[in-house]
Amino acid sequence: PRVAELQEECARLQEATERGFAEQKQLETQSKIPAHILTGFLGAGKTTLLNHILGGSHGKRFAVIENEFGEIGIDDALISAREELGDEQIIEMNNGCICCTVRGDLIKGLRSILQRSASGGQARLDGVIVETTGLADPAPVAQTFFADDYVQARMVLDGIITVVDAKHALQHLREEKPEGVENEAVEQIAFADRILLNKTDLASEEALSEVEAEMRKINGVAPIIRTQQSQVSLEQIVGIRAFSLDRVLEADAEFLGDDQAHQHDSSVSSVGIECGGECELDTLNRWVATLLKQRGADIFRMKGVLAVKGCSQPFVFQGIHMIFGGQPQGEWKDGVPRVNRLVFIGRHLDRAELTDGFKATLAA
Repeated sequence: PRVAELQEECARLQEATERGFAEQKQLETQSKIPAHILTGFLGAGKTTLLNHILGGSHGKRFAVIENEFGEIGIDDALISAREELGDEQIIEMNNGCICCTVRGDLIKGLRSILQRSASGGQARLDGVIVETTGLADPAPVAQTFFADDYVQARMVLDGIITVVDAKHALQHLREEKPEGVENEAVEQIAFADRILLNKTDLASEEALSEVEAEMRKINGVAPIIRTQQSQVSLEQIVGIRAFSLDRVLEADAEFLGDDQAHQHDSSVSSVGIECGGECELDTLNRWVATLLKQRGADIFRMKGVLAVKGCSQPFVFQGIHMIFGGQPQGEWKDGVPRVNRLVFIGRHLDRAELTDGFKATLAA
């Protein structure tokens, strides 16, 4: 009987110890700044979601790390809350894909945000949002939060939010890649903690169900939230504590390894154009329409901020495959020249053809 009592007592002590460790871990987590990785293929609606988060009346204070695949940064101009955030809360990285060539810069960026937050004089951050390029594999980005002791001690990865373009998702998910090259669209869904199936107004119910079924083959755990214009309540994607290292290690045992291999499709590149002058809007529309008719399948993404003749505001345009749209937005900054900046991302792009074609739309 005494042995049984001692065994029961040991079991109670063990349970209390484990509960204490769990509570301590929870307290440590609560004191850390949550980080949110925002990913999704080119044109899915990531920057729209970012603007939705930053523009909400939630009273939360976020810092942003922005990464673009294009050789010219455009998303900087598309973040509508740029002025309110201030330069110290936005870090841009345009010198490569965040998942491979700028991992060191990501750590530096996170450290910089943490040091500014800890220096006093500023309100505590409620979170850090890392928006990846549309060609990023989120796994190495997530790994960064466990690779640096300083960052790991002060930040906790809250979740990976993947935005999916309902109209174009299947063609990217089912694309056959060369041997050794990852399908980034698949990786982005595989590692997602929340999936936003966006642009549902552009697809039929049958098509949406087909996309959801395809995604469920890749990730059977993450909730799928249907959205239009990336509109979603903040509570569904922030403060979710959904990232599970155990689940990730179960799927990818090499997740924490130092030799994470990641190879992009070499046929995919970006072409950036930056020049003065003013566009003739009708000529621009005809050129884009012809370009998309001939090359739309190969142009994954195009976006830009243009100076249009007769328009006092910057003309912001965006396109995904055959879909194109644009409108005047914001104001030109005082003392800053009106410069056209645009980026094309796609397969087998011809730099000279795109550059000459755009310059032909400029007013004489």
